[in-house]
Amino acid sequence: MTPEQRFNRWVQAALVVFVLAFVYFIIADTHMPLTPEGRLLRLVTPVAPQVSGRVTGVAVHNNQHVEKGALLYRIDDRPYQLALAQAQLNLEQAQRENRMLDAQIASARAELNAARSTAANSLHDLQRYRSLAGQNSISRQVRDQADARYQSDNATVEAKQAALEQLRANRGEAGRNNLRLRQAENAVSTAQLNLTYTQVRADTAGVITNLQLSPGDYAATGSATLALVGDIPDLTADFREKSLRTSAEGTQAAVVFDGLPGQVFKAHLSARDAGVKDGQYMADGTLVAPVKSDRWVRDAQRMRVHLVLDEWPATPLSTGARATVQLYPGANPVAHLFGAVQIRFVSWVHYVY
Repeated sequence: MTPEQRFNRWVQAALVVFVLAFVYFIIADTHMPLTPEGRLLRLVTPVAPQVSGRVTGVAVHNNQHVEKGALLYRIDDRPYQLALAQAQLNLEQAQRENRMLDAQIASARAELNAARSTAANSLHDLQRYRSLAGQNSISRQVRDQADARYQSDNATVEAKQAALEQLRANRGEAGRNNLRLRQAENAVSTAQLNLTYTQVRADTAGVITNLQLSPGDYAATGSATLALVGDIPDLTADFREKSLRTSAEGTQAAVVFDGLPGQVFKAHLSARDAGVKDGQYMADGTLVAPVKSDRWVRDAQRMRVHLVLDEWPATPLSTGARATVQLYPGANPVAHLFGAVQIRFVSWVHYVY
């Protein structure tokens, strides 16, 4: 065989291999899609105090696991204890003011009753004097004086009534609905709540990380002082959207983690995201900017799915761990066989790469 014939055979073999690989890729992308874009994520919660102050004690250390409600660190609570004491004094003052107003209302009510009695007597005298004046038994001057006394006593009644209403308005409602008491009690509750915030606790169970805090540091409200990596993992994978057209919730899968080469874990698809950032319009008042591409064949859009492992690895994995995910849509045993071979090949490749 001449060198030219050998070269032609090599070219023909390469073309056959290329065609077979191309056909395999098309079939595999539909019946056993695989992606190296998998990642194990955990919710990372920045921990920030809700009150400001000097740190008096740190109860945890870096990479320590804590349960929900565990104490993380303390803030100097002396200013907040004083604020609580002042709020309690204000509450006591409000109670005393209410009692004083109750006494003033009782006194004003008695004065009003006395003024009404005096006005009633003046009215009786005025009526009697008018009768006598009609009989010319008394002078007109005496009758006018009786009328003036009645008008004066009546004005006193109105003044006493107004004073009583003012005291009632200042007093407000009785019992727990009193505005002054509710304001004072609200201030006490706020001070008590701020005092509890001086003990910063974990909102969820997780692992402490990036702890850069020591006694004497100043912690400001809303400024994160450490991060809490949650215990609940979320395994995500990004597939080309056409690769997911035959997959649905419950589809079986296999997962290989870069950090655990040679180990294949069973999983199933649990959810699929409703969209990606490229599909979100921002109403910012500007015109749309069409996407430009010089490529004849553009990159395929990737969509994110979420998976749940049927068995978790014995070795804990950090958040952000990379993974390769193999899906088994449908019930084709041949596709499942090739998919199993494919993912196991990848698991062994991870020993090298």
